[in-house]
Amino acid sequence: MKIVKRILKIVLALIGSLVLIGIITLWIDASRTNYLEINKNASVSHNSYLIKNVNIIPMNQDTVLVNKMVYIKEGIIKKIDDTIEMKGIEIFDAENKYLTPGLIDMHVHVWDRYELGLYLSNGVTAIRNLWGMPMHLRIKEDIIEENIFAPSFFTTGPKLTGSEFIGDDNLNLNNPSEAKDKVISYKERGYDFIKTYYGLDKEVFDAVISQAKISEMDIVAHPSQKVPFSYHLNTQIKSIEHAEEIVQQPLQFDLDTSKLQPIIDSISQSKHTRYSPTITVFNNIYQMMMDDSILDSESLKFMNPLIKMDDSKRQFERWHTAKQEDPSTIDRIKKQHDFHLTIVKKLHEAGVTIICGTDGGIGVTLPGFSIHKELAFYKEAGLSNYEVLKTATVNASQSHAMMNQHGTVEEGKIANLLLVDENPFVKLSSLKNPIYVFVKGRKLNRETLDSFKEKAKNRKNLVATALRYLENLVIEK
Repeated sequence: MKIVKRILKIVLALIGSLVLIGIITLWIDASRTNYLEINKNASVSHNSYLIKNVNIIPMNQDTVLVNKMVYIKEGIIKKIDDTIEMKGIEIFDAENKYLTPGLIDMHVHVWDRYELGLYLSNGVTAIRNLWGMPMHLRIKEDIIEENIFAPSFFTTGPKLTGSEFIGDDNLNLNNPSEAKDKVISYKERGYDFIKTYYGLDKEVFDAVISQAKISEMDIVAHPSQKVPFSYHLNTQIKSIEHAEEIVQQPLQFDLDTSKLQPIIDSISQSKHTRYSPTITVFNNIYQMMMDDSILDSESLKFMNPLIKMDDSKRQFERWHTAKQEDPSTIDRIKKQHDFHLTIVKKLHEAGVTIICGTDGGIGVTLPGFSIHKELAFYKEAGLSNYEVLKTATVNASQSHAMMNQHGTVEEGKIANLLLVDENPFVKLSSLKNPIYVFVKGRKLNRETLDSFKEKAKNRKNLVATALRYLENLVIEK
């Protein structure tokens, strides 16, 4: 008995030591992102002032409002006019630059707080996180409380998946009762949306949709192959993700535009449905096959180290092997990417509302940077600069009621804005390096934004990320 007690004490001591080490690791990682903290007493935190000499890209109409003034009070756009007379308030001279809504990425996967700075540095002032974990609820709370500089943050709960899709990234549902319980739980805990994923059969899917309606939670759908593709046009489902899912499911990899058109027509007839193509993440398969050194590239230094070590590496090895076994795979992937551009073109021509999403944060799809690549693909698909910019501003903001205060430069909207050198209707790439990013009215200059990039580069938080993911497995599984 004494030996058993001694062993138990040793085990408990080891567990205690590991817990302490884990707490210290997470504390150190948190302290390394304190550069995002808002000092509400410092001048940089001021969110009430008057902007003068500014050309406005309002995005509620295809126009430029020339040489305007904008009054921002406590982070809200209060007035836009030719002349605004106010005394005792800071005046910010925009020097005839262009003021646009901040960009919105509607499909991301956030792994740490460093990425919040990466999004801001690329002009992304709102994100929709589509794989919710407990850490995201803490991030969301800090952003709502205005404790940190970050994009406005909206998140689904964990991915709801059919029973046979086993994996630590899936929340497997086995019956309708379990499905309803999960939706209720996610609502109570503070998740914003429900994400449906592979493998949901009709019975379970119906339960998710029914309870989501009762709980007043919008659904974001990664299509399930267990129901017809048209099933995802339900009014509770606010957006469908990935152009590649049209190829994989209803088309069964047949890249035939005549077979595509009826699918496009069915989506367009569902007036509420928005589509998020996420062309970039699929194109990155092609990039991985074309560049054998991509994992060692300068750009990959901005990926979370755990994701880079695990997901990025596994995806690269999968497609590198596929290329070696069958060199024609490269051409097949490139043709499918080109077909995705056709899908975007057809969706747009049919009047389907396209929303910009990148799948940033997984594989080799960089947080923040990738939105500019995604927008460029929409341009290549035939959209005008105004139509392209709509996908990442007003279209995105109208997807969910809770996002309606974003997406346009209008009185009453949140002052999440960009100040750029050139008119993006003429030069879309001017959005890549905004001179200023405004977060609820607080101004971040280019020097600060560049520092956010540098802080995120080559970060050493692999263990901290693993611990937060372990927390997710313990709580959610």
